[in-house]
Amino acid sequence: MSNQSAMSHHDNHGHNCGEHAHGDDRSHSHDHTSTGGPSDNLFAHIDRSNVVALNSDHGGERVIKPWDERMDEQVYIESDADDQLIIRVPFTGSVKLRSLLLKSGPGDQTPAKVALFANVDNFDFEDAAEKEPLQQYDVAVGREVGEYAVKPAKFSNVSSVTLFFPASQGAETTRIYYVGFLGQWSERKQEPVITVYESQANIADHEKIQGTEGNFSLPSH
Repeated sequence: MSNQSAMSHHDNHGHNCGEHAHGDDRSHSHDHTSTGGPSDNLFAHIDRSNVVALNSDHGGERVIKPWDERMDEQVYIESDADDQLIIRVPFTGSVKLRSLLLKSGPGDQTPAKVALFANVDNFDFEDAAEKEPLQQYDVAVGREVGEYAVKPAKFSNVSSVTLFFPASQGAETTRIYYVGFLGQWSERKQEPVITVYESQANIADHEKIQGTEGNFSLPSH
């Protein structure tokens, strides 16, 4: 799978909406809220209490920050035993993902790559070695927040996104400051539970109808 380069949001992003690495900002335009952040930022729709980080010195929820804290370098997570890291981020509904936002580093503690998986549970390092990611990117060294546009068709009905960082750019550990997402959120429907309940009730109804051999009529008014 070919790697794709990142786009960057610089510190003045709230005033100047950044630029694509290749000068094409057709898919990059987005409105900003009164706080200066993108209106399609999904922070409010992340289930922070269930964010999971594997091989981390702290819980993954530390890097799920509001937009105005994205540049904060006081709070971060760092890989533990080696330089590999997995972060699984569940959403409170169904998401159509547009972009991943990532701030990492510094220097050679920046991950070399980030691989994205959608809707996978109990994902571990063995899975990461065996499964093909939906998308994978090279991560640029820098202090800014990188934006990585995804292919919408691959992330159109997402309940969780898992990020796999296979290696640092030379350090013994990998450090992540901020993880964010841009996209569209919708409430997850609970229809499957209702369908199961109704199908159980309908079985008896169907048996009664079959017993009449079709000879029944509606009551007259």
